[in-house]
Amino acid sequence: MTTATEMFRGARDFLLEHREDYATAYEGFRWPRPEHFNWALDWFDEIADGNDRTALHIVEEDGTETRLSFAELSERSNRVARWLRERGVAAEDRVLVMLGNQAELWETALAAMKLRAVVIPATPLLGPADLADRVERGRVKHVVVRAEDTAKFDDVPGAYTRVSVGGLPQEGWEPYEDAYAGPADFLPDGPTLADDPLMLYFTSGTTARPKLVEHTHTSYPVGHLATMYWIGLKPGDVHLNISSPGWAKHAWSNFFAPWNAEATVFVFNYTRFDAARLMAEMDRAGVTTFCAPPTVWRMLIQADLGQLRTPPREIAAAGEPLNPEVIEQVRRAWGVTVRDGFGQTETAVQVSNSPGQPLKTGSMGRPSPGFRVELLDPVSGAPGATEGEIALDLAERPVGLMTGYHGDPDRTAQAMAGGYYRTGDIAARDEEGYLTYIGRSDDVFKASDYKVSPFELESALLEHEAVAEAAVVPAPDELRLAVPKAYVVLAEGWEPGPDTAKVIFEHSRDVLAPYKRIRRLEFAALPKTVSGKIRRIELREATAAGSENEYREEDFR
Repeated sequence: MTTATEMFRGARDFLLEHREDYATAYEGFRWPRPEHFNWALDWFDEIADGNDRTALHIVEEDGTETRLSFAELSERSNRVARWLRERGVAAEDRVLVMLGNQAELWETALAAMKLRAVVIPATPLLGPADLADRVERGRVKHVVVRAEDTAKFDDVPGAYTRVSVGGLPQEGWEPYEDAYAGPADFLPDGPTLADDPLMLYFTSGTTARPKLVEHTHTSYPVGHLATMYWIGLKPGDVHLNISSPGWAKHAWSNFFAPWNAEATVFVFNYTRFDAARLMAEMDRAGVTTFCAPPTVWRMLIQADLGQLRTPPREIAAAGEPLNPEVIEQVRRAWGVTVRDGFGQTETAVQVSNSPGQPLKTGSMGRPSPGFRVELLDPVSGAPGATEGEIALDLAERPVGLMTGYHGDPDRTAQAMAGGYYRTGDIAARDEEGYLTYIGRSDDVFKASDYKVSPFELESALLEHEAVAEAAVVPAPDELRLAVPKAYVVLAEGWEPGPDTAKVIFEHSRDVLAPYKRIRRLEFAALPKTVSGKIRRIELREATAAGSENEYREEDFR
């Protein structure tokens, strides 16, 4: 066992020991900061040695399953690493990995890490234009892609090695399956510096061209000790995280956090969401910890949650804030509280409701161990505000923070200005240190000179049985300059039309202060990024352009 492994294990075990004692964990935790660290070699291979416990369990829609132990994944990733090295993959080479939730995804990630290559995760939903941008800006030298997606690269320029996973052999593509014929031992070609680059993530781009976030061999592997703590993972758990490959949350909770805890990663692959089938598979697999985005939670509460015979011990939500009404419905059905958390592609989880903490309705919790969170005053930029921009103090720079925006020093400097990493998200802090999310700084708007949080209004709308999803944006108004407009997706059994609009306007008047009331309403599907986040910029643009399908509150008085 290396010194780096001992440092990592010590920090990990401290969090496990105090997993329900937030005060001790927060005050006593110290990030391990080794000079050299390679998570695949110094941690995963160490815990995998002779370990026949299941590391990865994948269930397909047709019922077929893949189960791989820690020891098997270690050996398979060694074979893949040797094979990729023979094909020219070297330290700091950029490798674009575009695979689904399949064993090869985890094998390739471990193998690339062992080679000190830089992984650029990509969702299979991307098209040729997006791929061309990633290959160019990411300076990609190698791609590992599902066979059914190879045609997308026909018009993507670049001199890169092409590896195809599954399917029949294709001209110009190396068959991944050949890697399994090689030896199972692996010798690294040099030490890994802790600050060497490991991952480049393209953000989901809700408002602009995707940013390219750079992480190191510690910022995600070590940083996600905080994520492990938030979820409440411990050795032997079976963890289900619903997230698509290619996005940061997949690395958070389908890779680093569960394996930091020596837990099993469980995946159920489906083409169309089926709440009943998902809960049946959770029961069958013995899922003990579960994390899902708000979209999935909102779909689950439309079903009979009582179908799950054995609810998980720990449940969490991430991606966007979860509305209090959803949390309450799950609590009533399962007797377990969904615990919210806040983080970004740029970081691990910064703020969370970890196990054992008293929960406050609507709050996303308190700062995670290892993170010193400040709220910056919106006018002066000074720390200590009761409401302001969420920021991380760089004087005590957390390990779980990106290096910066790759190839964009100006944007990096802007994000790190004044000794703080600025998230662009607004929150309020109460006297006990709990943080409540208000919204993105560019989403919050003024109506009649009052500041309005779209998230607060959306939460109020979701309390009504007719509303399955909602997004609120400002609509131009001659008198008030702007008024809240809601785009609503209706729950099953409700039809769009004036009768439903009248009911929702009445609900808005009952639960919201006059300046916060919904004044415009439109029934429409919500535009989303491929990672499932609402593209509010599209809704703002559509609102500014006007719509014949809009209902106005004054028409129903």
